[in-house]
Amino acid sequence: MQLSIQATGDHVKAISYLLSKNPNNLYERNHKGHLVRLFYSKFTDTEIDVTIFVSPDPIDLVKNNSNSYDITHYINDREFAVSSIFCSFIRSALGTALNGQPKEEHAMWVNHQFQFQFELGPVASSLSDQQIQDLFEPIGYEVMITRQEIHYSFHMKDESSARFISLKGMQTLQDGLRHLFILIPVIDNYKHYFIDEKEIEKLERYGEGWLENHPKRDYIYRQSLRFKELYDIVENKKTKVEQVEQVGKVRLNELRYEKIAATVSQMKPKTIVDFGSGEGKLSELLGFVEGVQEVLAVEPSQSATLKALRRFDKIKDRDKFIVPETLWGSLFYYDERLKGKDVIVLCEVIEHIDEGRLPKVMDTILDDYQPGALLITTPNRDYNEVYNMEDTLRHKDHRFEWTRAEYHKWCTERNHQKNYDLQFDGIGEEHDSHGFPTQMCVFIRKVN
Repeated sequence: MQLSIQATGDHVKAISYLLSKNPNNLYERNHKGHLVRLFYSKFTDTEIDVTIFVSPDPIDLVKNNSNSYDITHYINDREFAVSSIFCSFIRSALGTALNGQPKEEHAMWVNHQFQFQFELGPVASSLSDQQIQDLFEPIGYEVMITRQEIHYSFHMKDESSARFISLKGMQTLQDGLRHLFILIPVIDNYKHYFIDEKEIEKLERYGEGWLENHPKRDYIYRQSLRFKELYDIVENKKTKVEQVEQVGKVRLNELRYEKIAATVSQMKPKTIVDFGSGEGKLSELLGFVEGVQEVLAVEPSQSATLKALRRFDKIKDRDKFIVPETLWGSLFYYDERLKGKDVIVLCEVIEHIDEGRLPKVMDTILDDYQPGALLITTPNRDYNEVYNMEDTLRHKDHRFEWTRAEYHKWCTERNHQKNYDLQFDGIGEEHDSHGFPTQMCVFIRKVN
């Protein structure tokens, strides 16, 4: 499996700085038994040709993956096909270019467009040639697909042949690689790694500036996350270490759900969105809010959503219960269905997102969705001292935990349009010095 990066025109030598790879040296790394090599076959003032290829250990592909999704196991095309696993092998080698972070003296070339030709293959895909073209042509590529009979792909149908893809276009190196790192897994018949919220973040990060306007955006998301039922990481995001989250006989998350439901109930909403709804524990309570007509339980994990559906099915008192509607969704892209709701809830969600990505999330909610109220809860780092864990985070998936002062400052800054009044509160047993274990802010939209 290999990827060739060719470029022509003036200043093409600058690409070596963007790649952070010396053209005079062979780059060779052993990645858990899989050999990754990168070399320049041409390097002149007006033309370069760089090839990166992987010689994987086909035994290791199965041996170290108890959740392998390829039923052919040792007899498979993973050793040969450019695929999602190929991307995972070469990501480290191309990390400088993907992130657009060369040495400072070469940063001027990050946004410079070159005449590129990317060649990759072979690919194993159920997509037609036209479907592949529809992925790349809208973002400025001339697409050429050639076929070649591959005798070693013996488990394929007799009429099968391997396809090689050539993409020509004016692109920055960073954009070109980001296109490939998103669209190669879309083309791939399989996906050999777990999908969690980081995968959604990768789509947003690599897709910034082009994916949101791509005519096949929804299809790309569905294909990228098509094995989302195979992971179970997001459903745990609302739970903490049990030993540190007990208040008497009632767990803190239960107090959280009750406080949120009570707060929402006072607002007399008709429509509620529970973002990151997990197994549906909070959505269930929201379904009993008096006068509510719609509860949307938005969750990226299909396994968690299935558990939520089973939970809702067990509700006996149906006369007083509005069954939540489950939606697959993410904070990282806009969904027209969520606009103009009375209340949006983010219960223990924001701390699972990189801080630098939160402003865009909040702008989408406050400026685009424009709910009547937004309720956000997050851990209070001041309280960690009560748990004797002041130097650690409460959950391994937390990207941060804020003090009360930091949270107040952040909420105020995110309300930069001044369209909302802010109300701060706490949940759990209050400590004289350290406050509540959970801090809550309610954004209430001002009446014009």
